[in-house]
Amino acid sequence: MAKKSRKQQSGSTPATVALTTAGTVFTVHAYDHDPSSPSYGEEAAEALGVPADRVFKTLVADVDGELVVAVVPVAGSLDLKALATAVGGKRAAMADPSAAERTTGYVRGGISPLGQRKRLRTVLDASAGSHSTICVSAGRRGLEVELSPSDLATLTDATLAPVGRS
Repeated sequence: MAKKSRKQQSGSTPATVALTTAGTVFTVHAYDHDPSSPSYGEEAAEALGVPADRVFKTLVADVDGELVVAVVPVAGSLDLKALATAVGGKRAAMADPSAAERTTGYVRGGISPLGQRKRLRTVLDASAGSHSTICVSAGRRGLEVELSPSDLATLTDATLAPVGRS
């Protein structure tokens, strides 16, 4: 993956501003988003030439009435029962997309775990720890940020738990 200098970055988003403010080492990767793509995450992995298990999608779920963020590999899906357990809840369901957009300040397909309008409790799939870096949305469709899983966990105060399914 080609690294982009700060001058080459395709604009800033609340996510990249949060990373810069925290002094975190990260790389921004931009690609041309195809609006007809059936999967934002798989499109990102393919466009960036990165294995799908290193690109993570940000999903917003409702756990017992509380919105919670789950960050899982695009190669799999979210285990809602495991997510509920990870945050001490009983039941989880995918959040209403408009509530997720309104709460995070991002549009569907561009929701980042970083720089959200209202910081939500976050659970990072434990598989992230097997990679030196992972890619997550930088807050806009067609824009990903690559960083270490430990930095992502620290910045989002994430719980690490096996919430992804292959």
